[in-house]
Amino acid sequence: MQYVSTRGGGGAESFEGCLLRGLAPDGGLYLPQTWPALAPGQASTPYAERLIDTLSQFGAGAPADLAPLAARALAGFSAPEITPLRQLEPDLYLLELFHGPTAAFKDLAMQAMAQLLESALARRGENLLLLTATSGDTGAAAVRAFAGSRRVQLIALHPKGKVSPMQQRQMTTCTAGNIVNLAVEADFDACQYLVKALLGQMPALDGWRISSVNSINWGRLAGQIPYFQHAAAHLGGAAARFVVPTGNFGDAFSGWAARACGTPMGPILAAVNRNDSLAQTWASGIVLRQKTIPTPSVSMDVQVPSNLERLVFEAAKRNGAPVRAAFEAFAADGRAMLPGDITTRLQSEMQAIAIDNERAAAAMRHAYQAYGEIICPHTAVGLAAARARPHAGPTIVLATAHPGKFADSVKQVIGVAPALTPALEGLDGLPEHSHDCPAEARAVSAWMLRAMGSSDVP
Repeated sequence: MQYVSTRGGGGAESFEGCLLRGLAPDGGLYLPQTWPALAPGQASTPYAERLIDTLSQFGAGAPADLAPLAARALAGFSAPEITPLRQLEPDLYLLELFHGPTAAFKDLAMQAMAQLLESALARRGENLLLLTATSGDTGAAAVRAFAGSRRVQLIALHPKGKVSPMQQRQMTTCTAGNIVNLAVEADFDACQYLVKALLGQMPALDGWRISSVNSINWGRLAGQIPYFQHAAAHLGGAAARFVVPTGNFGDAFSGWAARACGTPMGPILAAVNRNDSLAQTWASGIVLRQKTIPTPSVSMDVQVPSNLERLVFEAAKRNGAPVRAAFEAFAADGRAMLPGDITTRLQSEMQAIAIDNERAAAAMRHAYQAYGEIICPHTAVGLAAARARPHAGPTIVLATAHPGKFADSVKQVIGVAPALTPALEGLDGLPEHSHDCPAEARAVSAWMLRAMGSSDVP
């Protein structure tokens, strides 16, 4: 399996190369040259088997070699089925993705990615600096997955004061010496811009590579495909609609990729909050940089979703030229107009809807009153989207995080504080370790050089 850039340059790359690079040399994102046909399996197929088959088909290694890595990746999940599918109504389901070690869907790919990276680095005798931007859950999952690694240094950038208190503690109470948390005085989009800029500019020192565990890294998306397969198999072949609460669009694109690989799925509805630039792109074909608006669904407070570029590439019939033109124009001016035919194909491949705070809160109350379910603010955006867009047939809403990660927001809406899972207990009152950082490439690069042991720290 070989991979190509969404911008058409850089040549072909292996899965391991994508994993270690993160971003393609021409600034694009990696995608497989062709989409493999994944085995559908049965409802009884263990989740580990789906993960192994998916990673193997995407070129991560032979199934026999991947089996022990998958076992280690899934060892910290509290639900035997890993991603339980909970029925709310005859045609409405929640896909629970929060049973991992940090109680969010990011664990499902991050734990697998950590195992793959550690194996590749050990085999090559190399070290890796991982730079990641987070709106909350990615950082927590990455800190947990890589803490204590002897070959990986992790620098996590989060927007200062714009993640939930629990998400912050999950990152900043870690005492491992290979973890650096930077509280950046900006929003998530600015953090993400810094990561993408520095990945292409920073020289690696001898024995070091530089990459990212944001969803710009194909390894993250590949690790999310199995739960779409797993949920679809439990409906006995019925092509369900999937409703995906989304910020950086990686989870929604993973669903699209699962369908492209033969998973029996119906429409995909990407649900965003008041930060609605994605929904505006679907309606107008304009990609526009806008100011981020704080909402209770803090992990979705994203106005410039990186993974949009991947679906634009597919809608452009895999022609990198218009993709490069559009996203280079966007990087320069904060605005780009997609060609009309590409916009039309985007609209046919996926749907998008924006949900305001009031409708999300109403969905959270409805879930508690009608089903006895306490859901997080992000899942509430997904449930509100499902209710706003009726569908003839089964609908699966992705439950992206445990409500205990956003206890204050949940209690304000339903009057009840959610119970904490073991993954979230014991963090309150622990010392926190983070560093305030301006949203400047020079400031972040100094931390990167320090992590790699350079004497040339400005």
